[in-house]
Amino acid sequence: MTAPSRTLGIAFSDGDRTSRLAGAVVRSDGTLDGLGFERCAVGGTDATDAAIALFDALGREDVRHVACAGVAPAWFNLLDLRRLHEVLDRPVYAVSYEPSPGLEPALREAFDGDALERRLGVYRSLPPRVRVERGGEPDGKPAGDPLFVRAIGLDDGRAAAAVRDLVRDGFRRPEPLRIAAIAASAHREATAGE
Repeated sequence: MTAPSRTLGIAFSDGDRTSRLAGAVVRSDGTLDGLGFERCAVGGTDATDAAIALFDALGREDVRHVACAGVAPAWFNLLDLRRLHEVLDRPVYAVSYEPSPGLEPALREAFDGDALERRLGVYRSLPPRVRVERGGEPDGKPAGDPLFVRAIGLDDGRAAAAVRDLVRDGFRRPEPLRIAAIAASAHREATAGE
């Protein structure tokens, strides 16, 4: 499978109270084809709504896949990948870069009561992470550290292939997520104090 014709990459910036989301529409050849911005609360529960608002504001019906930088941006403001898939009517996948024992212990340490239960509900609804090796070198060794993908709306093999095809030589992140992360950080800097 080759990368879809256009992928919306969504990444989040750090912040004290507000996280800036950037959405980068990137063509399969790596060309940036659109940018959008939104906000969510650090430690809140509105990241999914913000991602939906970002998609709607872009108005890009030509986007075929939606890639998210992780599932717990903005200090555990969890993304509900199933809801994103249902509302956006596109395959949705989250990409992470490190092995992990899971978020449940950290969620239990940071939250309790209804705040914990709501986050655990979203977290437990996520599909399992699948390890994705990034291409191969001529000697048969992997091209770099693996990525980890959770996908809704396409099977694990197709999600892995799409993500692999979006990684450009010399980089670790899929191009839509790399560009979105740069844009989110720049937007945070440009709007500091707002």
